[in-house]
Amino acid sequence: MLERVTAILREYANREDTPIDRGSALVEDLGLSSLEVINLVLAFEDEFGIEIPERVIPTMHTVGDIVTYLEKNT
Repeated sequence: MLERVTAILREYANREDTPIDRGSALVEDLGLSSLEVINLVLAFEDEFGIEIPERVIPTMHTVGDIVTYLEKNT
């Protein structure tokens, strides 16, 4: 799961040169804006065929948060 999430992050956020791991913070480490985070969530919804509720998005601060959510809900 981590590999798929990382690949989407690299492709979507254009961060090929940035190290990404479970502890990488979306805003602080990867430099994503809040709008980019929302668009990224939409990309995860498309990739994994799920709907991520709006109330969950603010809890996704790190790559690990995303992976954990997807592992529990896909």
